[in-house]
Amino acid sequence: MDECDYVIVGAGSAGCVLANRLSEDPKVSVLVLEAGGKDNSIFMKIPLAWRQIWRGPKFNWNYATEPERFLDGRRLSLPRGKVLGGSSSINGMLYVRGHPRDYDLWRQSGCEGWSYADVLPYFKRAEGSWRGEGDYHGGAGPLGVSPTDVSNLNFGLIRDTAIAAGIPMTDDFSGAQPEGFGIVDLTIKNGVRSSASAVYLRPALKRANLTVKIGALTERVLIEKGRATGVTYVANGKRVSVRARREVILCGGSYNSPQLLLLSGIGPADEVAEHGITPVHELPAVGKNLSEHVVFHIQFAIKQPITFLSRLRADRVALSVLQWALFRKGDFATQALTALAFVRSRPDVERPDIQLFFNSTRMDAKVWFPGITPPQQHMLEGYPSINYPESRGELRLRSADPRDPPRIRLNFLGTEGDRETARECIRLVRRIYNTPPLGLLIERETSPGAEVVSDADLDAFVRRTAEVGHHPVGTCAMGTGPAAVVDPQLRVRGLQGLRVVDASVMPTVPGGNTNGPTIMIAERAADLIAGKTLLAPASSAVR
Repeated sequence: MDECDYVIVGAGSAGCVLANRLSEDPKVSVLVLEAGGKDNSIFMKIPLAWRQIWRGPKFNWNYATEPERFLDGRRLSLPRGKVLGGSSSINGMLYVRGHPRDYDLWRQSGCEGWSYADVLPYFKRAEGSWRGEGDYHGGAGPLGVSPTDVSNLNFGLIRDTAIAAGIPMTDDFSGAQPEGFGIVDLTIKNGVRSSASAVYLRPALKRANLTVKIGALTERVLIEKGRATGVTYVANGKRVSVRARREVILCGGSYNSPQLLLLSGIGPADEVAEHGITPVHELPAVGKNLSEHVVFHIQFAIKQPITFLSRLRADRVALSVLQWALFRKGDFATQALTALAFVRSRPDVERPDIQLFFNSTRMDAKVWFPGITPPQQHMLEGYPSINYPESRGELRLRSADPRDPPRIRLNFLGTEGDRETARECIRLVRRIYNTPPLGLLIERETSPGAEVVSDADLDAFVRRTAEVGHHPVGTCAMGTGPAAVVDPQLRVRGLQGLRVVDASVMPTVPGGNTNGPTIMIAERAADLIAGKTLLAPASSAVR
């Protein structure tokens, strides 16, 4: 295919949605270019096997930051899916939309049409929730959403502790009460990962007007007289140019979409020119405004062998795998995350600014063989995340070669406000985990250790251990001013025929996980691109 109506670059969460929705019209032709390969690994289907995929190089871009200035010069690993489905094929499957206020603030910053009332109908259109159709959830959408099976995760113990610690309860983080403690929803249906490629792309492949090319690395967007006319890509060692009669749509994510714009001469002219690329269109904000959740582990040794590590005894694992293979049920059909809590670091903050993961075992838990390899020490972890970081990073080109990874700096904990919130995260986790009944079972705090109490020591611990939450956004931010890359219709400012549709357009990171919001953005973008009447905003009574 050397000409089509729409060229979609990237078959990740957003690209798969657009491929499905745009190809619903048999009068248009759609080409999807994906640099990665097929999503045919069995580990992608088995929910509990997700850590086996994102660690390896086969389905991962294997990006890393530059040495982080505020983290003792450490380089942080940045797993991103390089496969059909993108990161939705390798992620932890949490379905958490964020706080309604997150989207109202987008609207207030100039992103007309992206308030909570505007986006809720698109969240619902995407979702096939176990809760069924309602004010906050969709029951018939492609994206399967199920609750975590907490039967083997000490849920009652953790819940009773959270209540004793004064945390309110909620039964739906995406409903009327997004704040508090509760069981998390997962993008799983009938015991199988509900990736964007599985639920959006695969059902559409039978359409004659949709073509998907894997192993196709897009090198640049072609610009003629202020309009994107197509792209150049390499597949099987051959360079190919394809023309787009209507639009080129970048869906590469928060790292690859800005990289491709810069490779195409779109961005800060001085940065582009220093790599020998001819500047085509000045857009200073391309690659800037990078925002990401910073997370870290607080670890506790527990007196009794009651953690999920007991479920990782080799014979039990074998039985669980068989149970999944036969019935799509059991330990391997869910996540090993006991619960989440969204809480405030202090009473005067507007929204819950901390997301706390209650892990049912240590993050490095391994299968063990009785009599051969002893089990690791039983531990529980509190895993806090700063929901609304002040620090901003950036992405720049490393070279003019599209195969070279970009230079990424997150600038984690670059403000005193972020450092203060990080300290409050640690103090919060300690207070909860030392509250009975759980507190009676804690043997000791192993990381950072109960002796680490001063601000200076807490800061040093965070510098040594902070990691990414895998939710990068903002590098092609939506808005109206000079800090924006795309307008509220997701069109690249100052050019025709070119849009960006992925997490990079989020002006700020939501206080939750980003896969669900990315899919929502693509659902709404599909209507914008096709010129359809947008779904009516939700009632103002639904908050």
